[in-house]
Amino acid sequence: MKYAVVYSSRTGNTALLAQALKKALPESDCLYFGSPASDTAAEAAERADLIFTGFWTDKGDCAGDISGFLEKLRNKNIFLFGTAGFGGEPAYFDRIVQRVRQHTDASDTVVGSYMCQGKMPLSVRQRYESQLAQNPERTQQLLDNFDAAQSHPDEQDAEKLVRLAAGYIRQLQ
Repeated sequence: MKYAVVYSSRTGNTALLAQALKKALPESDCLYFGSPASDTAAEAAERADLIFTGFWTDKGDCAGDISGFLEKLRNKNIFLFGTAGFGGEPAYFDRIVQRVRQHTDASDTVVGSYMCQGKMPLSVRQRYESQLAQNPERTQQLLDNFDAAQSHPDEQDAEKLVRLAAGYIRQLQ
């Protein structure tokens, strides 16, 4: 089964997951690994049996480069994977995936998805700290989430993605 791994990563979190896929899946079956901005990505996606599409979360959705890539696909099997700074609630991740799915065509099949928390830049923590006096309780929750996110994605997050991806490949073969 031929596949492509197309991803966008602002802080390196999604790239870490993409690298885990690359390491675990058969290299000989990989048609493309990299950014959606390349013409090669579109060409490989056209030939791939399965497209692993990775994204970072931007205001509850994927960034524009991934949404644009997904919107061009037709009659494809897609596995979505992504990272979000805010985490801890599967329902939140589900809402993100639902928004990202809206960028796919009705002819596409989203065969699966995986989301995990990802670390955020220090500037985010500094912004939260500056808001602490205005809304201490809410801001403390944001700071706690920031601190919890700093170890993600971790090895367990990557292993979960690889297990899910391998399972979907077996189903499609």
